[in-house]
Amino acid sequence: MALKHKKYVYVKRRDGWYVKVRVIKSKPDDSPEKYIVVGPKVREPPPTAKILNEELLPEESRRKLYEI
Repeated sequence: MALKHKKYVYVKRRDGWYVKVRVIKSKPDDSPEKYIVVGPKVREPPPTAKILNEELLPEESRRKLYEI
């Protein structure tokens, strides 16, 4: 699965799973609207994917990671 123009990243959760997230570049970094969880939850992300830790996301976005 290719990640298009740095629009998508995978976020590593505390439980070892990764979740695909859409990044809106025009929003400020501390805004919860910047990160939109699109799923799916996977054990291994694609080798070309950029990986973020969940601590870098705002609190509201982190809660959405676990709704999948």
